[in-house]
Amino acid sequence: MDSWLWWLLVAVLLGVPLVATALPEFGLFAIGAGVAAAAAGLGAGVVWQFLTFLVVSVAAVALLRPVAYRRLQKGPRVRMGIEALVGARAVVQERVDGLDGRIKLNGEIWSARALHPDRVYEVGQQVDVIEIQGATALVD
Repeated sequence: MDSWLWWLLVAVLLGVPLVATALPEFGLFAIGAGVAAAAAGLGAGVVWQFLTFLVVSVAAVALLRPVAYRRLQKGPRVRMGIEALVGARAVVQERVDGLDGRIKLNGEIWSARALHPDRVYEVGQQVDVIEIQGATALVD
């Protein structure tokens, strides 16, 4: 059997634990075996095939693994609950000043207070929610 077929067999066999354990390192080694199979197909000797496998595998683990793990750790930032209300637009339902008022925020009526005590917002005005303190929205 040609050596490039052996390398392809190694690549496939390295793919099995990748699927079974979900460890991406096995996939990176499988890539190294695939490149070694290509080198064998181009006529490289056995020593060059192993060197190709080692260099590509180590480089993939050293360079791609940290990038992949950083991407996995970040993930999309999903704001939920009160955190999702900050920055939302609301409509004044009852006059809002530095002490009291009511706004309609995401279809619900909330108690509200102006962020700056000297500002007053009249019924129908749109305001931005700056912060939520308890059950009161601070608006601007």
